[in-house]
Amino acid sequence: MRGELDFTASLRQRVATLKGADANILRQVRDELPLMPGLTQLVLKLQSLGWKVAIASGGFTFFADYLREKLHLTTVVANELEIMDGKLTGQVLGDIVDAQYKANTLSRLAEKYEIPVAQTVAIGDGANDLPMIKVAGLGIAYHAKPKVNEKTEVTIRHADLMGVFCILSGSLNQK
Repeated sequence: MRGELDFTASLRQRVATLKGADANILRQVRDELPLMPGLTQLVLKLQSLGWKVAIASGGFTFFADYLREKLHLTTVVANELEIMDGKLTGQVLGDIVDAQYKANTLSRLAEKYEIPVAQTVAIGDGANDLPMIKVAGLGIAYHAKPKVNEKTEVTIRHADLMGVFCILSGSLNQK
């Protein structure tokens, strides 16, 4: 996430260590993980204003799909863990959601929903978010790694995710 390792190789290496693990561990992890502070409120507020909200994650579909259902997200993309006979195989299925995939996802969704790219927002914290942040009309570093903070115009270091709405509100008032 700091941009020091090849994301795809690192992901495959980390996933390989899960080979043979019971797939039920994913549910246990999901149930223990807290949502980012302010996430639910931000998504609900943006949706009430007609915004499309999506997640492009270098994490896993098991968790992203859960968020899509819980928060009624427009789209989620993430890496899919292969599971056979209730066990993780240590493999990732399909395309790896890396930095370029995230940027392409933002562009594709903007085109699909006929949203000018200049009116898109991307929020990220790691180096693998930088291409997506650069494509977006507004890129926001959120509690990000130093490399991301250095390369974005807007940084949130202390507020929860509702800080994004404060930034958007200020931006809207200036237009």
